[in-house]
Order: sequence, then C-alpha cells, then structure tokens
Amino acid sequence: MADTALLTLIVPVSLEEVLVDWLFENAPDRGFCSGPVNGHSANHALLTLAEQVAGRKRQIRFEIHTSCDEVYGMIDRLRRDFRGAAIHYWISPLTGAGAL
Repeated sequence: MADTALLTLIVPVSLEEVLVDWLFENAPDRGFCSGPVNGHSANHALLTLAEQVAGRKRQIRFEIHTSCDEVYGMIDRLRRDFRGAAIHYWISPLTGAGAL
C-alpha cells in the first residue's frame, strides 16, 4: 500500500457543491468522502467576528484515496482551478485500506 495516499481537503462551505462537481470531473474513477468539520485557529484574522465568538469556523472536509502519483497531479489541478480559494490540504501515506 506504500504507493497509495489519502488526500484531505478542508474547504469553505461555500465551495462544497463546486468541489463535489470538480471531483466527479477530475477524479471520476475515485470515490471520496465529505462531511462538515469545525476549523479552529489562533490566527483570528482568518475568522469573522461571529466565528471568533463561536471559536470555530464551519468548513467541509473531503478525503480522496488515490495513488501517490495521481495525488500530486490533483493538487496541481486544484491549485490551477481554485487559486486563492482558501483550501487547505494534506497528503498522508496509506499503509492499508480495503473493504470488509
């Protein structure tokens, strides 16, 4: 499994449907998961006043299981198509995955 990775995207709520469509177009043979998450930051400049009071920012998390080779191509395409969209990502190597 060392050649597979999990790409995690943290996306503003306003981009949820746009990114779902983008993933279906740009990774049609890959399934993905999505769901709401709360972002927390000590950098209050990134938060609205209401978010500062609540202590969190509502966001959407996407997870895509893909090959290590493909994950960097996806990041390049995301960078091109969503430049400046405040999408945060990380890539984690997978040591195992499957269906039970």
